[in-house]
Amino acid sequence: MNESLVVNDSSAAPVAGETLTWLEAESPEHNGSLEFSTTPLDFSVNPWDIMLCMSGTVIACENAIVVAIIFYTPTLRTPMFVLIGSLATADLLAGMGLILNFVFQYVISSETISLITVGFLVASFTASISSLLAITVDRYFSLYNALTYFSEKTLQFVHLMLLGTWGVSLFLGLLPVLGWNCLDEPASCSIVRPLTRSNVTLLATSFFAIFVLMLTLYFKICKIVCHHAHQIALQQHFFATSHYVATKKGVSTLAIILGTFGASWLPFAIYCLVGEREYPSVYTYATLLPATYNSMINPIIYAYRNAEIQRSIYMLLCGCFQANGSYRSRSPSEV
Repeated sequence: MNESLVVNDSSAAPVAGETLTWLEAESPEHNGSLEFSTTPLDFSVNPWDIMLCMSGTVIACENAIVVAIIFYTPTLRTPMFVLIGSLATADLLAGMGLILNFVFQYVISSETISLITVGFLVASFTASISSLLAITVDRYFSLYNALTYFSEKTLQFVHLMLLGTWGVSLFLGLLPVLGWNCLDEPASCSIVRPLTRSNVTLLATSFFAIFVLMLTLYFKICKIVCHHAHQIALQQHFFATSHYVATKKGVSTLAIILGTFGASWLPFAIYCLVGEREYPSVYTYATLLPATYNSMINPIIYAYRNAEIQRSIYMLLCGCFQANGSYRSRSPSEV
């Protein structure tokens, strides 16, 4: 849902040969939309678009490593890592979408590409947020049903959650492409063209519903942990203590993710509900850019902090260095 996708009406478009600077494009008289030049050799690049593209590049690189490690490591097939892989895949697609949007905006500009790009970004960011919800649900059930968690039913339940996550995300991403857009009715455009105000309201409302559900599950998890702590204080068994330490670490990680999630997405979600097209587009950029940071931070605070993934990365790097050292140690006659 990138504001850089916004294109004004033909009545407000620059005449052939003219180029609007990014400061001029952000003025209120341009209805909060961004203009970009149609001249191939002379156009200005919005610095906000550059920052979004850079953010997308970092997101794609970080999450591509996580996806590759989980995919090529047979031991990382537990429900938790399946959900982490889903989150990393969604964030990877979101990063690629930000990059492609920048390229298409300044190289190949058309209404069809704008619809496809915004739909791709809506689907990928929705899948990212929904994957965070799925991780929260999985963490809750891992504590609530600890004895039966590592069963075949748990893996089936995770697969059903992923099917629902990606199914709903794909559906929401296809809505603008299938006709729910404001290309034919410019007055219904939202702060992110070509999405309509009703579409953006639906997405923002869905975010708040997910956020409230995650908060509810988080408090239930804290309640379960407190109950476990009381039992551990009575029993003082080594297994229980180690389980409590692992549970406390998991809850701490969940709290970091939940806090980061809220701090990243709440400003943009609130602005989607109260913002108007007449506002300067800098407001949209200032709230959208931090939202992309959530996909940048997710692999750091969840995947890279995991001991199993750290071990896989270490083994991968050691294997590369050993292979490189073995190749260099060979004599010329052996090559």
